[in-house]
Amino acid sequence: MTDRPEYPGRRPQTDGLPKTEPLTPSQLRQNAAAKRMLRRLVQGESPPTAPLSIVDRLTGSPYANPMIQVGGVDTSARKTLDFVLHLAETMFRYGAGALEVETSIIAVTAALGLKNIEVDITNQSVGINYAPKDQTPIALLRVVRSWTNNYAGLAKVHQLVTDIVAGGVGRDEAIRRLDEAITSPKPFPRWLVTVAFGTFAAVFVGVLGGGPVSSAIAFVANIGISLLARQLGRWRVPDFFITASCSFVVTQLALVLWQFGLTTSPAIVVVGGILLLLPTGRLVSSVQDAINGFPVTAAGRFLSTLLTFGAIVAGIAVAFVVGELTGMQRIDVTETFPPAYDLWVLVLFVAVAVMAIGITEQTTWKLLLPTAGVGVAGYFVLLAANQLGVGDRFSPALAAVVIGLLARVVALRMGAPQLVVAVPAALILLPGLTIFRSMYVLTIEEAEILLGAGGMLNAGAIVLGTAGGIVLGDTLARPLTRSLASNERRRARRR
Repeated sequence: MTDRPEYPGRRPQTDGLPKTEPLTPSQLRQNAAAKRMLRRLVQGESPPTAPLSIVDRLTGSPYANPMIQVGGVDTSARKTLDFVLHLAETMFRYGAGALEVETSIIAVTAALGLKNIEVDITNQSVGINYAPKDQTPIALLRVVRSWTNNYAGLAKVHQLVTDIVAGGVGRDEAIRRLDEAITSPKPFPRWLVTVAFGTFAAVFVGVLGGGPVSSAIAFVANIGISLLARQLGRWRVPDFFITASCSFVVTQLALVLWQFGLTTSPAIVVVGGILLLLPTGRLVSSVQDAINGFPVTAAGRFLSTLLTFGAIVAGIAVAFVVGELTGMQRIDVTETFPPAYDLWVLVLFVAVAVMAIGITEQTTWKLLLPTAGVGVAGYFVLLAANQLGVGDRFSPALAAVVIGLLARVVALRMGAPQLVVAVPAALILLPGLTIFRSMYVLTIEEAEILLGAGGMLNAGAIVLGTAGGIVLGDTLARPLTRSLASNERRRARRR
């Protein structure tokens, strides 16, 4: 018998046994895939105790796989680190979350050729340690001492980071563009921001069920507290007392006008005044930081948010006490308010309210209408959830998930971070009416103190659920926006 050569995919033949057919290419690929899967299950791709590369933190962000610039490793590392710290400080001042700041630092340093970077972020500081092998390490720290509303500036910084990661901007050009973003004037003048405060209150009072008179009162009251807050800020009054003073003024004004019969719904007027005082941006950032593994930053922002809520509650409570001492008639806090307008009018009011919030947060003109569209979509989800009987706590959270998801898609398409779109769109979900009623019961109705405390806990659950829903929506949208981030970077390379 002659020996036959063995061929790949052919099993050996023995006398007395049936012959087998050779394996097809498809079967060979399946066998190879099965072997690889078995090897992964048994062995694993990397040792379980191996340290995580810092560049892996960019996974899921718009800056994944940064392009290292042709010049190689930057020899003047100190200048690069100074620029990156200035960039991070600016992002923090404009309201960015800790994860966004960290990924921006890692992406920019990697794109500019710096390896061996470690980043440490707390509530008010950013630290960078650069320790190349066999060289003197450099450790730098920058403290963030002030905050401002400037979503347009935050969008410019986001676009700058995108261009750097795409390899189209060098360090010197990046320094010039960052300085330009910081020194450029905000898109809206102060008088327009003041008018936007009043406009938001007026249209949102209409959404809650107030009539034209209540909307007019809310408009005037909010312009007044906006001017009051600006003047107190010039006098260097702490933010806590500024917020407490504004909530006191708007509550006292609503009570006085109600006593004279000029409004039938003082609670709605107060809600329109305090919603813009709520620290929505900080709350969303703090929840995002806590979920993404920045406990120190989240704790600091939570404390700042809690103090702001405390200031609002204190102002409302003092106004109630003053009203009680002066013999004002008590309010029926159980009163409900049916819609005062048709649904299409309410939808229009929500869109105008969201755009007014965007103006107060100093977003860009091109983002106003898309942000309003996201807010209207969230409002429809809120109405649908209420119709289905989901509940007062879960309905805002469900609407916030949709807002967070859509906000990431819209923001990346428009060259901005998700927070810039999500925060203005989600403000309409916050339970201002529940806060007002609970504080009234806690302050005036001593026999119902447990009912008031339960109402405040319910309001807190809705606020945290809304913030968590925005973060969840952002997380769910990440797999859907990978192509958007890459397209944005390709456009930057063509420029």
